[in-house]
Amino acid sequence: MWFKNLQVYRLPANWDMSAERLEEQLAKKPFHPCGSQDMESRGWLSPLGNEVLVHAVGGQWLVCLGFEHRLLPSAVVKQEADERAEELAEQQGYKLGRKQLKELREQVTQELMPRAFTRRRRMFAWIDPINGWLVVDAASQSKAEDMLEQLRHTLDSFPLTLLRTERSPMSAMADWLAGGEAPDGFTIDQDCELRSVAEDKAAVRYARHPLEGDDVKGHLEAGKLPTRLALTFDDRISFVLTEKLEIKRLDFLDIVRDQVGEADKDDAEALFNAEFALMTGELAHLLPAVVAALGGELAGAAVETGVSAELPRVQKEMAAARPVSAQTVAADDPPF
Repeated sequence: MWFKNLQVYRLPANWDMSAERLEEQLAKKPFHPCGSQDMESRGWLSPLGNEVLVHAVGGQWLVCLGFEHRLLPSAVVKQEADERAEELAEQQGYKLGRKQLKELREQVTQELMPRAFTRRRRMFAWIDPINGWLVVDAASQSKAEDMLEQLRHTLDSFPLTLLRTERSPMSAMADWLAGGEAPDGFTIDQDCELRSVAEDKAAVRYARHPLEGDDVKGHLEAGKLPTRLALTFDDRISFVLTEKLEIKRLDFLDIVRDQVGEADKDDAEALFNAEFALMTGELAHLLPAVVAALGGELAGAAVETGVSAELPRVQKEMAAARPVSAQTVAADDPPF
């Protein structure tokens, strides 16, 4: 049980929810396989495969959303419908009209649906009711929205906000790269992406390459801003921070994984619990450290995501930054 990507959200301090109440509400919308005419089905599954929908360890909760999709490509439906349309045209002596073709495709879809293969997947979310975190293991905010949407439909009350910080990740990462130094507790690794905010969207990517050279500073001076930067926290967790405050390619290093212990590996549930406890304990240190490195939480801000939403804030923040960062967004540079 190790998350790979983190989409981080904030629960209010006064969120009135217990594990028992959450269990009761999730039980109202359990996962069921697709019916014969369903393209998709989703619902709550037990994280451990037993009857418990809210897996609690040390005051930390884990929930799991199950999905099932029917694999019926539109090209397959079109091919079958076109073949039938040709046969009907020969029998009738004239081609089918647009409305008839549409009805034929709908008929083919209904006939093929029960025979289509299905694919299942799971998505996990960690809820920290003590510190007010909700973290979805998803590669993007749009994918995490599937989990949030289902929670909204399931729970009586679900107040949630996207984590925002005083400094935008882009301007902070630019400052760290320009100065060649990460904030306390962090080290800069060797992966980075710099992207121009001009219309050409020119980008340069570094992989397993030192980032302290003049070429990186040159790209910053030319108006490129970091959209991804690989970091390590406390020599225990490596990850990539993005301009949207996503944490990707999360990897718990051996010094953490070795704490699971050999005894737990003979018991699947004990191993699951040990890994979940270790993961949440480490993330409980990482998340506040990331927020602190970005100047603390931004209270009462509207939720905006994406590079375009961040640019005005980046420009304002970096105008007062150290010389190299300031040159990146100087008023006489090309417009953003």
